[in-house]
Amino acid sequence: MISNTFIGDIIHKQRDFFATGNTKNINFRIQQLKKLKQIIMDSEESIYQALKLDLNKPQFESFATEIVLITKEIDYTIKHLKTWVKAKKVQVYWQLLPASAKVYPEPLGVVLIIGAWNYPFLLAIEPLIGAIAAGNCAIIKPSELAPHTSTLIAEMIGKHFPPEYIAVVEGGVETSQDLLQERFDHIFFTGGKAVGKIVMTAAAKHLTPVTLELGGKSPCIVDRDIDMQKTAKRIIWGKFINAGQTCLAPDYLLVNSHIKEDLLIAIKQNLQLFYGENPQLSSDYPRNINTKHFQRLEKFLQSGEIIIGGDTNKDELYISPTVIDHVNWDDAVMQDEIFGPILPIITYTDISAAIATINSHPKPLALYLFSRDQNLQKQVLQSTSSGGVCINETVMHCSVPGLPFGGVGDSGIGRYHGKASFDTFSHYKSTYKNPFWVDINWRYPPYKGKLSFLKQLLRF
Repeated sequence: MISNTFIGDIIHKQRDFFATGNTKNINFRIQQLKKLKQIIMDSEESIYQALKLDLNKPQFESFATEIVLITKEIDYTIKHLKTWVKAKKVQVYWQLLPASAKVYPEPLGVVLIIGAWNYPFLLAIEPLIGAIAAGNCAIIKPSELAPHTSTLIAEMIGKHFPPEYIAVVEGGVETSQDLLQERFDHIFFTGGKAVGKIVMTAAAKHLTPVTLELGGKSPCIVDRDIDMQKTAKRIIWGKFINAGQTCLAPDYLLVNSHIKEDLLIAIKQNLQLFYGENPQLSSDYPRNINTKHFQRLEKFLQSGEIIIGGDTNKDELYISPTVIDHVNWDDAVMQDEIFGPILPIITYTDISAAIATINSHPKPLALYLFSRDQNLQKQVLQSTSSGGVCINETVMHCSVPGLPFGGVGDSGIGRYHGKASFDTFSHYKSTYKNPFWVDINWRYPPYKGKLSFLKQLLRF
């Protein structure tokens, strides 16, 4: 077990290194980002192997949902970083002239990044991009539930970055608890709501700001006016990549009763196209992370009526892509985020009722709507609140660096990706500058006889 003394020593050394000012140099930041990208490209095969061992991820998914998202984010950040770091002028009222005002982005200091197990490489490294770009030192705590990826991250970072700049601390729950006892300048956490509360409570003791990337039950509305095959394919892909272990996955379907049966037929057809007659034999279908999560998901299969899938194999941590009908909000499967390959269906006839259902539950990380009807699109956008929205698509919004990614309410605090990552790990320092060559006495005491002048002045 890693001692508190060891963790404290790393933090102390990082604070000393940060104090040198080296991390604030724009060329230094760009150099470190380029180095990070090269390390990832050189380690591609090792990343595939680690993700295969931890989650049985196929290479395609490992590349498309973990590696390329990071490398594209690095490219985007390098391209824009020199613009982001510039001080921005702010207009002052003419009555304050010749004063001027600017906002300077500055790094926070030493930050902690706590990764998650479902995308164990992406969710440890992607926040690091923002931390580096903003000029911070960082400690990364990868998820112990994906041990092969955690070890690989520690080896990659430890070999190429000095620990006084970027360090990886491996370990389980006790290590996380030890880290959270320390004072950081920002904590970035990805995971579930329960642990998010623990992180926020610990951070509050030091008044440390937090970014919490959580999750929730992301609804997917399927209305009448759609392309049936494309809708089915996009829902299946978003739900069953990584065996449903995606915080953004459609958690449940709200389906218009008029097209429900046709949609189910299309889902079944396309599941067979994706994974074959027996998904257990497919090299493209991952597994659940461990026995604990498998058993949690297996209990959900007792809810409603299984109409597609429902097959399990505990030894392989396998649950087939499953669709459940006739569920209600009292069922176990609807009580919390599913985070697995189980897709419940709820039918609606009135879109207003469907929207009311969504709004009666905690705000989700994502909301999905399938419909060509632009009036309906507008109605759903204006009548609901969620971290993000996809229309006629699932999950893909997280791949656009220019779209800030994060939750709202129970689904998270703060945001990242692209400029939002830079902002998250920066403090925007407001500055006001006034020269000496003019100084009007209207603001100084004594105030007698000046109020009428001040009111007249402020009218313009």
